[in-house]
Amino acid sequence: MKSIKELEEIRQRTLNSINMRKDNKNTRIVVGMATCGIAAGARPVLLKFMDEISQRKLEGVTVSQTGCIGVCRLEPIVEVYAPDSEKVTYVKVNPDMVGRIITDHIVNGKVVEEYTIGYHESGENK
Repeated sequence: MKSIKELEEIRQRTLNSINMRKDNKNTRIVVGMATCGIAAGARPVLLKFMDEISQRKLEGVTVSQTGCIGVCRLEPIVEVYAPDSEKVTYVKVNPDMVGRIITDHIVNGKVVEEYTIGYHESGENK
């Protein structure tokens, strides 16, 4: 059994983690990990984002997962919430795309248009 002090430390770490997710100063990368996303290959995408962020020692960037985003035919789906920016939705993401998303979008602030849902749905990719 944990002591009261240990439980309080766990509680504080959890609260800090939750507050970090709500903080508009940080960038959040959210990977759809419902059954459809996992079946389409979302797990390696999630792991690649975590690995890239760790290797590059990027601060203020969190990776999390969510359930169904609602457009199963476009899985794996990744949403990026950057400070002072609109949400960007990347579709049909594979691990090979992650490095470019990190470099162009997360580090340099330039959306990778050809990976976005808008580009995909516009028919320009055909």
